[in-house]
Amino acid sequence: MLFNSLQFLIFFPIVVVLYFNMPYRWRVYFLLLASYYFYMCWRASYILLILASTLIDYFCALAMEQETGRQGRRKFLIVSLAANLGLLFSFKYFNFFIGSAEQVLGVFNIFYHFPSLKVLLPVGISFYTFQTLSYSIEVYRGKIVPERNLSRFALYVAFFPQLVAGPIERADRLLPQIGRDYDYDHGRTLEGLRQVIWGFFKKVVIADRLALLVNHVYSDPSSQSSPALLLATYFFAFQIYCDFSGYSDIAIGTARIMGIDLMKNFDRPYHSKSIHEFWSRWHISLSTWFRDYLYIPLGGNRVARSRWYANVMIVFLVSGLWHGANWTFVVWGMLHGLYMLVGELTGKLRETLCRAVGLARLPGVHKTLRILITFHLVLLSWIFFRAQTISEALDIIGRICRFEGAGEFWTAITTQGKAAFILGMGRYELTVAVLSIVAMELVHLFERKRDKREKISLTREVPLWRKYVVSYLLILIILVFGEFSSNEFIYFQF
Repeated sequence: MLFNSLQFLIFFPIVVVLYFNMPYRWRVYFLLLASYYFYMCWRASYILLILASTLIDYFCALAMEQETGRQGRRKFLIVSLAANLGLLFSFKYFNFFIGSAEQVLGVFNIFYHFPSLKVLLPVGISFYTFQTLSYSIEVYRGKIVPERNLSRFALYVAFFPQLVAGPIERADRLLPQIGRDYDYDHGRTLEGLRQVIWGFFKKVVIADRLALLVNHVYSDPSSQSSPALLLATYFFAFQIYCDFSGYSDIAIGTARIMGIDLMKNFDRPYHSKSIHEFWSRWHISLSTWFRDYLYIPLGGNRVARSRWYANVMIVFLVSGLWHGANWTFVVWGMLHGLYMLVGELTGKLRETLCRAVGLARLPGVHKTLRILITFHLVLLSWIFFRAQTISEALDIIGRICRFEGAGEFWTAITTQGKAAFILGMGRYELTVAVLSIVAMELVHLFERKRDKREKISLTREVPLWRKYVVSYLLILIILVFGEFSSNEFIYFQF
């Protein structure tokens, strides 16, 4: 069941009404059943994977609590890690590594076909696997007490707003909110609905409309002109942001209506002034997960310089592989790791150059340049993320650099029929997409100024028009300009 589907627009109000009109003691069971139904609408049999992960981690955590020594707890942690990562590997990575092994053997003229698994990737498996693993690790470390109520823990794993694409919640934040006795709150409902509406705007007005051009161009990049490839790459950067952050907004908003606060997952990432800052703003729940459960255990930055370089690269390579079983994702992660290292190594040199050319005396210009450079470094990496193969990504980069076919492209966008044929969208769709991106960025700039004002005056009253009129306007824009083709969210495949 997709958030941007008629089924969800029927399902969610029914859940909310029933939830707030039943006794407190039944709410956890009801939400759990609703969450399982939500997932089973996609593929009923794969609910068994969630049940298996839930039961394994539940009993492993209780067993760890009974052990007094670290060695005793470790064996149950290993069971949890092996079971969860084993399921993730089998469904997501087995065929990838088998295919890679066949290619390596082929280089040495050894041709052997390994048996592969004919299975469909379970939607959201990377998200709920990492969520349950964080619970087991925190219990092992003694930072949280195991949850004894199986229904509450099962709902922590399967809570439907964030089940299939995050945010990846920690047990110490989400578990205390599950089963808490609270009544319907009109103010929370309005806040949640506003965030849901904003998420729908980003998804159906921006992301799904941009997808028309991006999918058309990237489906056959070898036949596209340089400007078309460049425009599609810019559009993909905003498509993937609006698609994923739109999902997060809807998830956070729907959870808030039911009285549960999920963590913020995006914070205007394309306004970042460095790659390090970008990763503190993009997919925050995943980047903090890797920080706490991979980067710090590897030693973080408390090790020798060479070891720190290795730690950074390991984290980003694993992050790339987490996103998909394809070498393009590995290269995408590697690029971000290299960006991070080069940024650290050249920090003092860049400061010296800025002072030498006078940028230090122009902080506004300097900040804008840093944002533009960071954005375009991220943009380069998105080409590998979107391309089907590494060779295809390199070919796209080469074609963009050669800048061929500019005349044909200009003719296309000034001629309605040709634009629809060459770009996969007409001038109308192109105009709506561009204006929507501009509108979103203006909202981001407004939010940034608002945040600065609120630091000065925490008691500043929000005008009534901002609360309601803007929301009604967004609903109207969604209904008029939305692309209602029930496109799946991009991160469902991860």
